[in-house]
Amino acid sequence: MIPRRKICVNAICLAALLASTAFAASVDSKKGELQDLKSRIEALRRDMAAAEESKTYAADQLRETESAISNANRRLHGLGAERAEQKKQLADLDAQSQRLERQTGTQQNQLGRLLNRQFVGGDSDALKLLLSGHDPNQSARDKYFLTQLSRAKADLIQQLRAVAAEKKRLADAARERQVQLAEIERRQQEGRTQLLDRKKQRLTTLAAIADRIKAQRREINTLRRDEQRLTKLIEGLARIAATRKTESTVGAGTTARARSSKVKSHDPGKVGGAFGALRGQLRLPVKGTIAGRFGTPRAEGGASWKGVFIRAAEGAEVKAVAGGAVVFSDWLRGFGNLLIIDHGDDFLSVYGNNESLLAAVGASVKTGEAIATVGNSGGNPDSGLYFELRHRGQPFDPLKWARNR
Repeated sequence: MIPRRKICVNAICLAALLASTAFAASVDSKKGELQDLKSRIEALRRDMAAAEESKTYAADQLRETESAISNANRRLHGLGAERAEQKKQLADLDAQSQRLERQTGTQQNQLGRLLNRQFVGGDSDALKLLLSGHDPNQSARDKYFLTQLSRAKADLIQQLRAVAAEKKRLADAARERQVQLAEIERRQQEGRTQLLDRKKQRLTTLAAIADRIKAQRREINTLRRDEQRLTKLIEGLARIAATRKTESTVGAGTTARARSSKVKSHDPGKVGGAFGALRGQLRLPVKGTIAGRFGTPRAEGGASWKGVFIRAAEGAEVKAVAGGAVVFSDWLRGFGNLLIIDHGDDFLSVYGNNESLLAAVGASVKTGEAIATVGNSGGNPDSGLYFELRHRGQPFDPLKWARNR
């Protein structure tokens, strides 16, 4: 018969194996879902590009360099986070080393006092005690004391050896972190060089086509087509979200689409949910001057603002107004480097004309997290952020929801 203890051990091992397998399957599933989302969004982008009118827009010539600038900045941002983490680990290792150094000093002092007490302070060894002819009980007590003293010395020596081994491990780890840090700094320098080259390339291209960009932006239908393009993108993202919901819960997305198609205008403030509760509490994504307000005519003519344009310094951080998932992070005609966050309950926030996009599709972002940097991509003449809020595809005034206007 198999012992009960062995059965328990086998059961625990089997449970651990199953848990590990389940975790690995969960990770693979999430990776698969993310890849599926990216594939669907890429297919949507290709479909939109194929449906574009054949007329070439001057700003499209900026797409390659502006996308490259965004990618370079994103890599630099990631390397900066890695560098900070490596420095934190180095600081932790240094703190541990200092703690071990103090511990070593204490233990060495204790060992020194024990040795001094035994050999300098006149303590006798066991043989002398046995031959001294003293009271046997006293001798026994003295022997016990010597035994305990020897054990204390052995323990201290063992601890010192363990500390020495740990100090060596920490030193090796610190050297490894230093090597990794040097590699990160090398890649950062390389990335900065590439970024500067791309920025120079963009300036050269921009100088050559600036007049054409201005002329095309003055065309009465250009901004309307840009707006329609963004609306089409958002509708496509909604279909993707609805399809994915339907795959997990039958019919979940269909209802949302049907309801969305019937709603022409509504007050999002009446909608419940986490994002709906933020009305009047949102912080604008970037500090700056409101140069274009929701519903007012745009200076170029032909359209009115469907969001707000916040004039701000190039390179300033753009922060997520609320937590959510990034569902679009790419270049789009008319909006340059564009990022869209899904906040749930059919709410989206839209961030356009960025110099760089720091968050990729599928990323979960928190309130106040840096997701982009300010720029004037897409042919926008001014440095700043174009910002929209949408509910069920319909834009509404962000300033009514913002705390700092």
